[in-house]
Order: sequence, then structure tokens, then C-alpha cells
Amino acid sequence: MGFQEIKLPAYLKALFVLLLIIVIIFILTIGRSILVPLFLAGIISVLLTPFSNWLEKKKISRILSTTLALVSGIFLILGLFTFVIFQIASFTKDLDNVGEKLNTYLTEIDNFLKQILNIETGIGQGINQNYLIELLQSNSSNLAEFLLGTLGSLSSVVLLPVFIFFFLLYRDHLTAFIAALYSGHDNEKIKLEIRNLRKVIQNYIIGIFKVMAILAVLNTIALFGLGIKHAIFFGVFAALLNIIPYLGPFLGAILPTVFAFLTKDGLFYPIGVVVAFQIIQLIESNFLTPKIVGSNVNLNAFATFLGLLVGASIWGVIGMILIIPTLAVLKKIFELSESTMPFAMLLGEEKKTDAKITD
Repeated sequence: MGFQEIKLPAYLKALFVLLLIIVIIFILTIGRSILVPLFLAGIISVLLTPFSNWLEKKKISRILSTTLALVSGIFLILGLFTFVIFQIASFTKDLDNVGEKLNTYLTEIDNFLKQILNIETGIGQGINQNYLIELLQSNSSNLAEFLLGTLGSLSSVVLLPVFIFFFLLYRDHLTAFIAALYSGHDNEKIKLEIRNLRKVIQNYIIGIFKVMAILAVLNTIALFGLGIKHAIFFGVFAALLNIIPYLGPFLGAILPTVFAFLTKDGLFYPIGVVVAFQIIQLIESNFLTPKIVGSNVNLNAFATFLGLLVGASIWGVIGMILIIPTLAVLKKIFELSESTMPFAMLLGEEKKTDAKITD
């Protein structure tokens, strides 16, 4: 007696998918302390894989090459954090001038509102500069606590290098696992697709960091040309925020614009910052990203926007950073099978050859 295939009604399938999404979001929320370093380790390990492969070609064992790649990555990350901490701490030297300029603007605004609208706001009394200095100095000294809070906890920081080590050590084993998921298909074809997938993901993530490095140089040159202090910090900061689509470039331009407005005489400098960043952003979106990152893992605007909202609501700032590479990886995995291809189409850009649906 054979088994008869049971076909579920469409509404039950939709209900099952909805429940699955709810369960996944619930697991992502309660498992933040483990999943955040796990996802972050996956991205970092992809960046370190080429270096580890290069060491293995030099007849170095897998475990030693993994250790050397991990140590190199740790030094790079610590160097970046040290740079950011020192740059933020240097802001305190300019707080007196910034506070005086801000008080001048507040007084002018207060007088304008009083003369035109007969409204007394009290902002003309200015701000407490000593409090501002103490606040920023405190924030600078506690930057490590902020970074720790972004990752989740101290255990997350400890788990991060552990996960990176195992991802690098067992990267071939993980590839075999993905191949086993598609065991019903042509085995050789699946292995080839997985190798191509790993290369595409590597090129994608490395390409993003290449674009960020170029943007950091362009931003810094533009700010140096305008005579804005702390140009290196503002340039690198804006480039790092560029990893957040749509919102990142806007946030990256706000800080140097406000700083230029408060430290320079005249509107030429803040307007110059806005114009320079806009030109750089046009270069990035129309030339740098298409040429360096490519279009192999393009996500459509709706999937990107929805992903940012979900990532921010579940994991905060780190969720907004991790969600885009994660969706890009999922899109490429979905493309491995015809059964999951519709999900890849849902995440990707609409193709020009797609038929238009008319009434």
C-alpha cells in the first residue's frame, strides 16, 4: 500500500510560513547574545579566508593558518577601535570654541523669535559648557562600554574570536553540509555552485570594504580641502556608516556638517560639506559599487528597507549592519535550487526581461 501525498490548502501553507517567521524572530530575539557574535564571526571569517588560504598554499597547516589569520584580524579590529577612541577623545580640545559658537547661534534664534513672534524660549541663556565637556569626556572614556553594549555582552566579545576560529577551521565541513542539504540534485553541480557561492560572497563582502576604504579617502580629502578639523575621523566615520543602505550616507554627512557650522565662519563650509558628500555619494552609487561590488547579489529596495527595520528592531544598530550581508548570502543560497528560487527572486532586483503584469 503506497503513501498518498497530502496537499495542504493555500491558507494553511500561508499560516505555516507566518508561524515559521514568528518562531525565527523569537529565536533571534532571545538568542541575541549568541547569534550576534555568530553572524558577525561569519562575515569576518569570510574576509579572513583568502589570507588563510594563502598561508595554506605556503605549506602551513590548517590549524596554524587559521590561528595566524585570527590573530591578524584581532589586531586590525583593535587598531580600528583604538583609532576611533583617540579621535573621539580629541574632540574635547575643541569643545570651548564649539560651545561659544553654539551659544551665539542660540542667542540669535532667541532674539529672532522674541522680535518676530513675541515668544521667549529661554534658549538665549546658552548651554552649560562645563556640563557639555564633562558629558563628552565621559562618553569618550566609556566608548568601550558602548561597543560592548552594541555586541550584547562581554560573553559575546569572548565568543566572537572563538566562532571565527571554528568557521575558518571547518569551512570545508560547512561547505559539505550545504551540499548535503541539496543531496537530491546533481552532487558535482551542487559542489561547483557552492564553490562559486563562496567566491561570490567573498567578493561581495570584500568589495563592500574596498568601497568603504575608497570612500574614507575621498571623504577625508574633501574635508581636508575645506579645512575641517578631524577630517580623518569624519571621513572614516562616514565611510563606515555607508554599510547601512540609504540611511548610512545621510547620518555620515550630518556630523561633519554640524561641526563645520559650529566651528567655521559663514555658511560656505557646511554647505561645502553637504555638496562634497553628495558628489562622493553619486560617485559611489553610480561607479564604485557597480564596478567593485558588482550586481551578483543586488537586493531590491523593499527587501533592504524591510530588512533594516527588522534588524534594528531585533538587534539594534548591529542588526542594521549585519542584516544586509546576511540577506545577500541567503539570496545566493536560495538560488542553488529551483524550489527556493522564488525566495531569491523576492529578495533580488526585478529583471528587465520579467513580464509585466497588466490588468
